[in-house]
Amino acid sequence: MKLNYNIVLIGFMGTGKSTISAHLSRCFDMETVDMDQVIAEKEGMSISKIFETYGEEYFRNAETNLLKELQSRKNVVISCGGGTPLREENVKEMKKNGKVVLLTAKPETIFERVKDNHDRPLLENNKSVEFIEELMLKRMDKYMAAADIIIETDNKSKQEICDELINAL
Repeated sequence: MKLNYNIVLIGFMGTGKSTISAHLSRCFDMETVDMDQVIAEKEGMSISKIFETYGEEYFRNAETNLLKELQSRKNVVISCGGGTPLREENVKEMKKNGKVVLLTAKPETIFERVKDNHDRPLLENNKSVEFIEELMLKRMDKYMAAADIIIETDNKSKQEICDELINAL
């Protein structure tokens, strides 16, 4: 399967964007771009360190610039950071050359997936189901507005999620 567009995965942290993008790229020989990873490599520091050193706005600008760079590519699975679709400009860039797929999960599921991870600056001192739920609710309208396809990831295998995604495309 060769796509003449990109698949752009969005959703709250811990919904499976990185896992699913890696699985899709293995199953369909697609290149994968994990935006957080690319930005961290370009900046030579972790996302947490970028937030700490330059602030969130700087990081959000880096996301926008990277999305613009990716416009020239096709057949790429782009895994966005959780906050990427909160900017209108980013959503416009995603839709120019991609199908936007929103991955969702219950706050409890997300908590289980991220509780031992320390690379999530917005959660680091707020790891609770309540905080996750609150932040998710704040973002949900923007996520829904950006999405072409919505896939629930709770209690599904990587393969089930990928099959559902491919069928939806």
